[in-house]
Order: sequence, then C-alpha cells, then structure tokens
Amino acid sequence: MNKPLIIIGNGGHASVLTETLLAQDEKIIGFTALNEEDNFFNLRYLGQDDIVLQYNPKEIDLVLGIGMVGPNSLRTKIYQHFTQLGYSFKSVIHQTAIIAPSVTLGEGVQMMAGTIAQTNVKIADNTIINTGAQIDHDCMIREHIHIAPGAVLSGAVTIGEGTHIGTGVTVIQNITIGKGCLIGAGAVVLKNIEDNKTAYGVPAKEV
Repeated sequence: MNKPLIIIGNGGHASVLTETLLAQDEKIIGFTALNEEDNFFNLRYLGQDDIVLQYNPKEIDLVLGIGMVGPNSLRTKIYQHFTQLGYSFKSVIHQTAIIAPSVTLGEGVQMMAGTIAQTNVKIADNTIINTGAQIDHDCMIREHIHIAPGAVLSGAVTIGEGTHIGTGVTVIQNITIGKGCLIGAGAVVLKNIEDNKTAYGVPAKEV
C-alpha cells in the first residue's frame, strides 16, 4: 500500500508532479513552502519544510517538487537533509514514460511525460529526467542530476553527480561528462567533459 505524500515546494515543477500523482490516485496530504500561498490543485499548505518532522517517516513519503540547475542546488540539500533524518522520497514516473525492464532506478527519481530509458540504463537517486528526454542503452546517470526537456543521450553515456544537462542537448555515444557540470541548452557534446566545467555550443566547448 502506498504511503500518503507530502510535496516539498509549490512552483511549476511541483505542479507537474502533483498532476501526475493525482492521475495515479495517490493520496497527497499537502505541500510545504516558505510562505502560505495558493495551490493550483487546492492542496493544503502545511507550513515550511521542517513541518515534515511532525510526521513519522515510516508513515509518509516525500516528493521533492523543487527543480534543479547546477551542482549544490537547494534541491540536493533538501534531499540530503531529509534522507539523513530517515525520510524517503517517492519516485514519480509519468504514465507515458517508456522504461525498459532492465532499467535500474534509484530513490526519488522523477521521469516526466514522454521520457524514454532504454536497456540497462541506471539512474541514481534524486534525478530528474524531464519532459521528452531520451536516454539510450547502457547509460549511467549519477545522483542529483537534471536532464532537461528534449535532451538526447546516445548509448553508454556517463553523467557525473550534480550535473545539469540543458534543454535540447545531444550527447553522442560513449561520452563521459563529469560531476558538477553545466551543459548549456542546445549543445552537442562530441568529447568527454571534465568535472565542474560549463560547456555550450555546437560542438560543445568548455568555458
């Protein structure tokens, strides 16, 4: 039996996740935010994030409704904070996502509408695969990564922890992109990129 959910955040990303969860008949207790505010789906405002501590971690799951751009993001810090306190984050998989049976998903993975993950893909904890992104066979996607809408990763690509792959990026096969990188929208990555680099353009160049 699925546990009731608390959504952390109330912005656009949270709204997309909420609509998916409601379509899947999940029970949502409410949402947290810095200040009381309206919610598009009329969910109940619970308070700031630490209101979660009033709930038994064995009786609820969390959904992280905050987006992520770049390393050391607020999203990563919130995820680490609550997991260290014993809370679990539910993975949210849109009903139109296509996921091969051999794919491995970590905790709190979010796969949005129209995403594809092919044979032997591994996606680690707290990673967003956003709308229409495609991940081909044997890719390794580490923790706390955001692959933005429309990105395409060819076979056997490795993406390091905390990296952001921008909207519409194309990465050819057998490429490794290091941790803490930012790959600008529309870039075409033809060679490996080291840790903590920013790259953009066609072909992608480090800056």
